[in-house]
Amino acid sequence: MTSSKPGILTITLNPAVDLATSVDRVTAGPKLYCGVPRVDPGGGGVNAARAIRKLGGEVTALVAVGGAMGEQLLQLLASEDVLTLAVHVDGETRQSFAVTDETTGKQFRFSVPGESMDSTDGARLLSAIAQAPPREGYVVLSGGVTPGLGDDFPQQVLNAIAPRTDKLVVDTSKTALAHLLNLPGKPMHMLRLDQREAEQAAGQELATVEESLGFAQGLIARGVAHIVAGGRGAEGSVLATPDQRFFCRTPHVEVQSKIGAGDAFTGALTLAMSRGEPLDQALRWGVAAASATVGTEGTALFESSQVEALLPQCEVQSL
Repeated sequence: MTSSKPGILTITLNPAVDLATSVDRVTAGPKLYCGVPRVDPGGGGVNAARAIRKLGGEVTALVAVGGAMGEQLLQLLASEDVLTLAVHVDGETRQSFAVTDETTGKQFRFSVPGESMDSTDGARLLSAIAQAPPREGYVVLSGGVTPGLGDDFPQQVLNAIAPRTDKLVVDTSKTALAHLLNLPGKPMHMLRLDQREAEQAAGQELATVEESLGFAQGLIARGVAHIVAGGRGAEGSVLATPDQRFFCRTPHVEVQSKIGAGDAFTGALTLAMSRGEPLDQALRWGVAAASATVGTEGTALFESSQVEALLPQCEVQSL
């Protein structure tokens, strides 16, 4: 990806310090002796920002941080040359960890909940968010909404950034996602869901690419977002607008860890859109970045050379 455009702002309300390690076999009872852990900054917007930097983009990661773990998170981001805007909150930043069973190759992922925030934290975050976006630039709100902020927080973010930009990309989950789908206000610029989230929202299995695209365009017709992107697991990803339907097949990659793959997809796709790439090509970049991340160990993300090597194998169809 080449060319220089205005920077991107990512927002992470519930970041984490991610640890990844392995043991010979995961069994209940005896003490398990782990390998040397890998430690990375984590959380949806954090990983999207890391992906954007690895692909040469300009990005600021706005993160809600607290306590000693929050300071470690900021240090980890600085070590990856990610510019941060820290919004300090009362609660301690959380940890997440993953353990790989070396005998079976299976990965066990544990996500510790973040501490609740109050209205003071929420007001502080919205104030910082309102001042941070690049004018007419992209803003990525990715990851869970911290308890206490309210399920309508994505809509509050959209209102906060409105004087500067309307290009809000949202990739969230659980009750905040349900609120966004069931009670849409002003449409988001883009919404991303994975297959499980889409099927839960649809109330049925989305067995084919056409069904996923139909569901995506249904969300657009209801005013949820102007663009909807959705994963279909190892098969690939879809992207829809009111009058465009694309499917990009995933290249074959030996799976090491799925941690951060969806965030890498969102980061790479947003960067490509910010650089003026057509949507079908932006989808290719997202799929290549996600695939490259799946091929890395633990909480590591891709290297740009891996993405560029996979890009030619990411075939896009217009349906």
